[in-house]
Amino acid sequence: MQFAILAKRIDHPFFRLVGKGCAEAARAQGDSCLLLGSSGPAHFRLQNQALEQALGQDLDGIALSVIHSKWLAGHALKRLGRTPLITFDSDLGPDERHLRRGYVGLDNLAFGHQLGRLAQHFRPHGGRLCILSASPQDPNLQERLKGVRLQLRGIEGGDAEAERLSGKNGWHELERCPLYSANDQQSVLFQLTTLLNANQVDIVISLGSWPVHHPSEFRRQLGPLLAELDTKGTRPAIIVTTPEFDTARQALLDEGLIQAYLGFESREMGRQAYCLLDDEALGAGLARSREGARR
Repeated sequence: MQFAILAKRIDHPFFRLVGKGCAEAARAQGDSCLLLGSSGPAHFRLQNQALEQALGQDLDGIALSVIHSKWLAGHALKRLGRTPLITFDSDLGPDERHLRRGYVGLDNLAFGHQLGRLAQHFRPHGGRLCILSASPQDPNLQERLKGVRLQLRGIEGGDAEAERLSGKNGWHELERCPLYSANDQQSVLFQLTTLLNANQVDIVISLGSWPVHHPSEFRRQLGPLLAELDTKGTRPAIIVTTPEFDTARQALLDEGLIQAYLGFESREMGRQAYCLLDDEALGAGLARSREGARR
């Protein structure tokens, strides 16, 4: 059988790791798992085009990380037919969730709460906050944003409204934030440079790993500015979500350029996506029978 991971962008380290995990798990069962999508800054129209192409490839199942739920449902997903579809990392919205067979990934609301707890660790009495995201359409990032705001407002329930922070428990979101970078490192580093030069932020939370796609580039562009702010005692704490914790990212932590990471098992997400796709394909009668235990 042949399955596909359809990413928001295929040149993102997270999606490459998910793709590797899916391919490894598929190979062990004599199947294959492709990594599909566009390169460069993510956009829902590009993803819709990639999804339309994938649906024309006679695949046994597709795992999709959603950028814009309503747009995809109104366009490419109208052609879904019998192809088993699951989501990973970023789910369809509640109104479109009936289109997929299941979801593999984080509880993004809980993940956002944890990011908020890290912010509280560095600034127990609150402060000026800026959140970095990719776009206002990404369902998973919107859930993480909501979790951060609820945590800092002191609300545990997921049904509450995630209003902007404007003084509750001492937390204020800067007027220009959240900042959206379309999953592009250069864009987010430019935004961070502008933000840091204004010297008006105490905590920066990145809902994704964009600032540290290439750790050396983060150090080159922001290292001198952060060192200057440090001498003035005004350097903010920077918290970054990362799908991979390696020696290069550890070095940024050791050097004090990043104050905390919050990560997750990207490759395992890919393996679990394959397992669910395989189950759904077998259940839909699209695949051969298998003897014995598959895993």
